[in-house]
Formats: sequence, C-alpha cells, structure tokens
Amino acid sequence: MQLKFYKYQGTGNDFVIIDNFKGVVNLTKDQIAHLCDRKFGIGADGLMLLEKSNKYDFEMKYFNADGNLGSMCGNGGRCIVKFAQDIDFIDEHAMFLAYDGVHEASIDNNGIVSLEMSEVNELIKIDNATCELNTGSPHYVSFVNDVLVMDVFKSGREIRYNDNYKMEGINVNFVTVDGERLTIRTYERGVENETLSCGTGVTAAAIAAYHLGLIKSTTVTVKAMGGELSVSFDCNENQFTNVVLSGPAIKSFEGTIEL
Repeated sequence: MQLKFYKYQGTGNDFVIIDNFKGVVNLTKDQIAHLCDRKFGIGADGLMLLEKSNKYDFEMKYFNADGNLGSMCGNGGRCIVKFAQDIDFIDEHAMFLAYDGVHEASIDNNGIVSLEMSEVNELIKIDNATCELNTGSPHYVSFVNDVLVMDVFKSGREIRYNDNYKMEGINVNFVTVDGERLTIRTYERGVENETLSCGTGVTAAAIAAYHLGLIKSTTVTVKAMGGELSVSFDCNENQFTNVVLSGPAIKSFEGTIEL
C-alpha cells in the first residue's frame, strides 16, 4: 500500500500527519510504530490522523511513537491545525475534536498557532518544587536548579517507571525558573525518551510554576530544547481557565511510503 504522508514539527516535536478525512486509512499498532521509527520509517515523536467530524472542522486522532493510541498532544494539535490550513481545509480558525474534548485554534500571519488547551481544575502538590497535573495528558513537573546539566533520560525514566506511574505512564518534566521565564526538558511516555519539546508539558510547567508561587505572571515564555513557546491562562482559586499554548508549527516535507 502506498501511503501519502506529511511531516510537521513544532519546536522540534515532530509528527507524521495523514489526511484520513475519507476514512480509508486503517493502520495497525505495528505500522504506526514503523512509520515513527527514525531508522526504518519516516521518524517522528507521534502520528496523527485528520479525520471527519460531524460537528467540528475535523477530529484529531493521535498515536504515540510506540503505536499506542495517545492522549492530547499540544504541539501535535498546533501542527495538525497548520496542516489543515495548508491543505485549504480551514482558514485562520479551527474547532476540532481531540482525545480530551473540543479545542479552538487560530493562526496568525506569521504562522504562529495558538491553541486553547483543557482547563486545569486539579493539581497535586507533592512538595514545594514538585507538582502533578493533567493538561490533556498527565504530567509530573519538578523544578530544579539547572535543567541543562541533568540526565533527563535517566531521571525521567526512573519516575515514569516507578510504582506510582508505571502502569498508566506519566510525562516527566524538569524545569528551571529564571525570573518569569522557564526552561524545560521533558521525558515523554510513549516515546520513552527525551523530546525536544512537549506542548502539554510546557503548559503543565507554566501552570505548576504559578501554582507553587515560583512565578507571578499569567503569560509565560517557556524555552524547550527545540525552541520557545508561550502559555497564557486565567487563574481563580487554583482553577486555570482560558489556557492557550502558542508557538510555531512548520511543515518539514511530504512524501509517500510503501506499507
């Protein structure tokens, strides 16, 4: 089978995207893992299908690089919105259905995609420098003195596979605060490695930093290894609403692959 694909990235978080609006593409777990394999396939942190929705512009179906159905992916959401615009499926606005519900997005003239994320109504404070929360995907956020010198693979894997999280898995973020700016590195479940950026992780880091009193601003610049993203939100008694993740989403290439 010849499969048409598109490759997009958002601050280095890269995805294979397939137009499945007609519903003719049915991929197995092994096929998805093969497509995401960086040595034997196309290579990506995840794969997305753009599918038909009877109520919204489209439905985003996201799969982790291991081939399993994933939860919400913030950078993936921004990339599939840009893809939908590039194929003239939408203009500068979109409403789409994802794993965690309906999302609204917009694209400005510079190609910056702003994506409305899920509200956050529950945060678990583990200690003064650690929080657990769900921003469409589950995240563990730990604030450290210098994230750039850490062995994120080793430390992240230890937390992801400890007795508390090994069954369901969790994304593990290590974050350094510099004034009102954050620097983040993330170990992602499903990829089972550090990624250059994680949109739901960036969102979780900004909200956790505010919740713990480490920052005061509700508009936060977060530097991931693959580039900068912006998170804004409203907060009322630790209820986080109007959460928006913004940043670039760029087409890398397109092609066909034999399956």
